[in-house]
Amino acid sequence: MSDIRTWPSLTAVDLADLVRRREVSALEAVDAALRRLDEVDGALRAFRDVWPDDARRAARAVDRAVAGGDRPALAGVPIAVKTWDGLDSPQARALLLAGCVPVGSTAVPRREVDWQTWGHTDRGPTANPWRADRSPGGSSAGSAVAVAAGVVPLATGTDGAGSIRIPAAWCGVIGVKATHRSGLRAGGPLARSAADAGAYLRLTVGRLSGERGRAPLRAAWSADLGYAETEADVAAVARAAAERLAGAGVITWVPEPVVLVDPEPAWRAGGGDPENARRLAALFERVDVLFTPTTPGAPHGHAGPGQQMNVSLTWAFNLSGHPAASLPAGRDRVGLPVGLHCVARHDREGDLMRIATALQWLAPWPLPPLKYDDA
Repeated sequence: MSDIRTWPSLTAVDLADLVRRREVSALEAVDAALRRLDEVDGALRAFRDVWPDDARRAARAVDRAVAGGDRPALAGVPIAVKTWDGLDSPQARALLLAGCVPVGSTAVPRREVDWQTWGHTDRGPTANPWRADRSPGGSSAGSAVAVAAGVVPLATGTDGAGSIRIPAAWCGVIGVKATHRSGLRAGGPLARSAADAGAYLRLTVGRLSGERGRAPLRAAWSADLGYAETEADVAAVARAAAERLAGAGVITWVPEPVVLVDPEPAWRAGGGDPENARRLAALFERVDVLFTPTTPGAPHGHAGPGQQMNVSLTWAFNLSGHPAASLPAGRDRVGLPVGLHCVARHDREGDLMRIATALQWLAPWPLPPLKYDDA
């Protein structure tokens, strides 16, 4: 079908609508995803395992269900699954019940790596789709690359310190960590569009409170949360994206200083950060959302981050449980993606989706180069 030829830019929501109307089959969609995977994964190494036979079998089952009158929310949408997440996680099961078709498992770091900012396969490191000599971030590295490179429109991720949001920022896609009440780790989507991320969250979280609100959201800004060493170039790109939202009336600035204590000791101890919990509770009485850059610096090389603390702006919110998203903000002076980090009150993922939808409309999010030479 002609619509499948636009595969790298076709959204999950639009594809599912085509499948439900039987204008495109789930099998055609899976074949398009597998062709794209074959084109790019030799260079990018986003996948650890690929399941073509299982994927085609599942796609045929979706097509039979649709022919029989079923209308799954994400009928026939190919997805990638984070290796550490697997097909048995609650979020993966919800996506499969909604008609998604998994095509493979994605790259994650080696277990012995301290800072989870790489992807690793037996073919070599996972490459950033914007620049192959740079890391795509992690630990949901392969999921972010698979989405950014147009293999699939959606992938699962998990985030224990920034592991969804950092690769989303460095690959130029949207990544969301949902609200969580215990532990440090939460699941969420990596997607190329706000609509797709919202569809994923509605299936896994439920109703998104605040998604369709009209009054401007009260917003605070911090480039460093009071302790991070954020590069000026990265902060400027993220702030400019937030100012676009203010200019469009989506947010209104509240001149609220945001100073947290460095969460590293609490995070390394496994949880419990009462001082920052108190400060964030007071902050979110006065604002609806907090903006920061997603990372303090640009994507580093495959040798590692050196002294750069990639998680310094994200891991406080794994301790606090607040929902948080990285949204494509633009590119730095050498053309690498920068993320705008948006943190909302507990259970207000809808506010994040409202902001993401507006930001994508104000400045459409570009795809990285669609051709890659084998590395």
